[in-house]
Amino acid sequence: TAPGVWATAPPSRGHKHFLHIDDWSSEEIRKVLKEAEVVKKKVKSGDASFQPLKGKTMSMIFTKQSMRTRVSFEAGFHLLGGHAIYLAPDDISIGKREATKDVARVLCRYNDIIMARLYGHDDLLELAEYSAVPVVNGLTDYNHPCQIMADALTIVEECGSLEGKKLVYVGDGNNMVHSWLRIAAVVPFEFVCVCPPGFEPDPETVKHAQAAGVSSISIEHDPMVGVKGADVIYSDVWASMGQKEEAEARMKAFQGYQVNDAMMAQAGSGTKFMHCLPAERGREVTDSVIESENSIVFPQAENRMHAQNSIMLHCLGF
Repeated sequence: TAPGVWATAPPSRGHKHFLHIDDWSSEEIRKVLKEAEVVKKKVKSGDASFQPLKGKTMSMIFTKQSMRTRVSFEAGFHLLGGHAIYLAPDDISIGKREATKDVARVLCRYNDIIMARLYGHDDLLELAEYSAVPVVNGLTDYNHPCQIMADALTIVEECGSLEGKKLVYVGDGNNMVHSWLRIAAVVPFEFVCVCPPGFEPDPETVKHAQAAGVSSISIEHDPMVGVKGADVIYSDVWASMGQKEEAEARMKAFQGYQVNDAMMAQAGSGTKFMHCLPAERGREVTDSVIESENSIVFPQAENRMHAQNSIMLHCLGF
């Protein structure tokens, strides 16, 4: 279910939180994506003089396992001159060992920015409410806005723009779908969620995105109908963290929803394939698709760091 809070007051230090994509305007999103391209070029050129975050620190709170989120944030913050501190699940036990609002009020006194990768979205909202510094959403069970900004950057690089494109998500109506719906509320494109009956995204988030009147948004249950004419097919695991006990039942429910060569051919010869990773090869996507020329999965993974660098700079007012 979508949280009742759709926007949060800005921090007293810094510029903005990054909790949901459409908390930011379409102009801000475009600006951050443009800046991500600039920052990416500087980082990849080895320009060691570009250190806008010199002297700044970030705490990274994790209650979920991570490879991409931890390494991309920590490496990115370091490359821009700052120092990132990793807080593992057992270091804080947020909301259990210590109240979330107390964690927020302590960490914001030590740091310039906080990143959190959590299960509960309400914990993220509480962190932001009580933190005097920007809070960046590194993922919750509800949404994953940093991933979508990396995806948007990748689509701009590979397809010229996100605007006007047809993006078809095939799989579970999960936090990735909620994130695509939230960006569809501010950036115009066609978004189709193809999922089995009973696995649709949160209806309140669908209604919110459709009510914005910015993008064409639809839910489809027939994969071969939904993917036709797609510029991008996007997939994710069928059972996310916290759902692994449902994996067997989900395997049965998702039969026919695997992204394979036949589905890619139905979409069109130029269709790109994306996946937020980690992928369970042979389940939601075949090895041949993820390794194909049309797969842009690994540039997409690299862009996590570059998009997040730009997000953090914007949150801090650069």
